[in-house]
Amino acid sequence: MRILLTGATGYIAKRLLPVLLGNGYEVICCVRDRARFDSDKYRSMSLSVIEVDFLKPETLQRIPVDIDAAYYLIHSMSTSIGDFEKMEETSVINFKNCIQMTRVRQVIYLSGIVNEETLSKHLASRKNVERILGYGSYSLTTLRAGIIIGSGSASFEIIRDLVEKLPVMIAPRWLDTKSQPIAVRNVIEFISGVLLNETTFNKSYDIGGPDILTYKEMLLRFAKVRGLKRWIGIVPVMTPKLSSYWLYFITSTSYSLAQNLVDSMKVEVICKENNLKDILGIVPVNYEKAIVEAFEKIELNQLQSSWKDALSSNTLNKGIARFAEVPVHGCFSDYRKIHIGNIDKTLAKIWSIGGENGWYYGDWLWGIRGFIDKLFGGVGLRRGRKNQTEISPGDALDFWRVLIAGKREKRLLLFAEMKLPGEAWLEFRIDDENILHQTATFRPLGLWGRLYWYCLLPFHGFIFRGMLRSIARISDE
Repeated sequence: MRILLTGATGYIAKRLLPVLLGNGYEVICCVRDRARFDSDKYRSMSLSVIEVDFLKPETLQRIPVDIDAAYYLIHSMSTSIGDFEKMEETSVINFKNCIQMTRVRQVIYLSGIVNEETLSKHLASRKNVERILGYGSYSLTTLRAGIIIGSGSASFEIIRDLVEKLPVMIAPRWLDTKSQPIAVRNVIEFISGVLLNETTFNKSYDIGGPDILTYKEMLLRFAKVRGLKRWIGIVPVMTPKLSSYWLYFITSTSYSLAQNLVDSMKVEVICKENNLKDILGIVPVNYEKAIVEAFEKIELNQLQSSWKDALSSNTLNKGIARFAEVPVHGCFSDYRKIHIGNIDKTLAKIWSIGGENGWYYGDWLWGIRGFIDKLFGGVGLRRGRKNQTEISPGDALDFWRVLIAGKREKRLLLFAEMKLPGEAWLEFRIDDENILHQTATFRPLGLWGRLYWYCLLPFHGFIFRGMLRSIARISDE
């Protein structure tokens, strides 16, 4: 059986893929940028990858005709460019027109719970996508989920940020809105269980856990699981804009995502009763158990996917491979080199840089730069990293994006997603003579870009020299 998996670099798809491969399916993954998809880690002959952009109909001809089912897992809520509702509508129309020219029997769509007349832009867009998919010549199965709780999910990470950083919270009134959270494990069980199950053809199901909770109750139960005491006060005067800024500055979310989340959090998302869990033999996990399972994954360093993997830089939407060749002309650079003792130890330290491990020198200056980035609407340092020891192309790394991570080539290349008057790269490379080369490259945009570089020049000398020496010293220990 051949399965088409769209949104293959997304949070849910990355968790679904190994399940499909483990069940013996042949999977064709659709990605906009092949460089962001690490197929080597799956080591499967049943996996193939094609570059497809559903906003560009001319790329859809790469989709094979002989497929049995397709997953539509494309969402644009976190985009910072254009109108995400229009983008989602264009994408799904192009998908539908293409997919019904194949031999596909079933399309599976993961949507959001919609049970109020007044919907947020996000939920209204999901409902519109479901409506368009329903006009196809195939059988459609729609699963509607609310808050997804799992390691790396946007909801889980936002709740974690709020609870672990704020002993006392003065929060917006939407914290009294009820929701029905679901463990990511159950989402994967449902979404894989309905595959080619004819009982579920041309039907839609709400999926959720056994608990109906307000967002305030979710925060307090999260704190209880973590052994923390927290106090939350609700104020009725906080506007949606202030609420968005509240989430943006306290958590690792982007402002555009914060806006859409606040818009959605004002709407109750409670499941309508159905028998899908009985059909598939699934036992829903309660909220506290979902949190415990999420932290087990984090503590074992087994985070499979993260919402932070979504691109934050509009520039990189063109494809990260286009930026893998670091420019030379018209650029400023800070180049340093040092002899190292142990290559394997050095690579291990480079591959562990950022996140909780820090940048090995001047972390307080990196923190200030991250705070300034947040003030100007950037991603800041709070994104951290998905795995503490391994990184792959496309991963988020604080306010950088990984372009190249080749241990065999002994090279790591990062591209800056912070707010800058230009473009910036940071590269680590070890040659055959045990020399570690460290290069920071900046391509300025106009006069402001040049002024920016010269203003930070003294700090660059302090930070980059110290970072290089620290990495080399650690490798010699």
